[in-house]
Amino acid sequence: MQDIALTTVVMLCLAAALAGWVDAVVGGGGLLQLPALLIGFPQLPPTYALGTNKAVSVAGTTVAALTYARRAPLDRALTARLGVIAALAAAGGAFFATAVNKEVLQPLIMVLLLGVAAFVVAKPAFGTRPTTRTVTPGRAAAALLLAGVGIAFYDGMLGPGTGTFLVITFVALLHMNMLTASATAKVVNVGTNLGALAVFSANGTVLWQLAPLMAVFNMTGGWLGARTAMRHGSGFVRVVLLVVVTVLVGKLAHDQWL
Repeated sequence: MQDIALTTVVMLCLAAALAGWVDAVVGGGGLLQLPALLIGFPQLPPTYALGTNKAVSVAGTTVAALTYARRAPLDRALTARLGVIAALAAAGGAFFATAVNKEVLQPLIMVLLLGVAAFVVAKPAFGTRPTTRTVTPGRAAAALLLAGVGIAFYDGMLGPGTGTFLVITFVALLHMNMLTASATAKVVNVGTNLGALAVFSANGTVLWQLAPLMAVFNMTGGWLGARTAMRHGSGFVRVVLLVVVTVLVGKLAHDQWL
């Protein structure tokens, strides 16, 4: 810690706390935490920021997942299957982290996020009302493939926006409301973070002298975010989702062209 400037430590801890809150409510905390790490350590390879981000995030997502699990309705069997598959897929993504081409990937993510925002705005009741619709085996398989493999692989490779993509997938394919989708996403996100962290840690690209302190702030933010979401319900989560998507697109556009 003595080699890291105090102002950098303070900035990163504040970013970790806010990221934990946002991530617990609707996902997308990596938007704040990963850029903060890249800014704080511009001299290090990006894989150090990715690895440290996972070490910090796994603490916040675990606290948020436990908080949700005690109060929000979860399909525990489905969530457990998703979590295990996602951990393996994220580990695979982490192996390819050094080959990430942000110039190609960022515009693709922006298009996906804009599509998410347009869909949520066009359907105001999306994820805010309880549903009794049956989830067909085909939809369950699609959710397993998209969330457990595709999004999880992306999370291991890069990460920002993963929670948001998971929430939308669970609402659209599994007919969950926003609150239950957020709770499920947190459990799955624990799996993706653990899978990716195992690879980054084995490669020695985690700043362990800083990660535990940031993790404390991230856990605090995650605990507060989960309680806030449960207190205010699915409508509140939907509003936060739109705000996070808008900021994500703006940040990615800034990185890409400005």
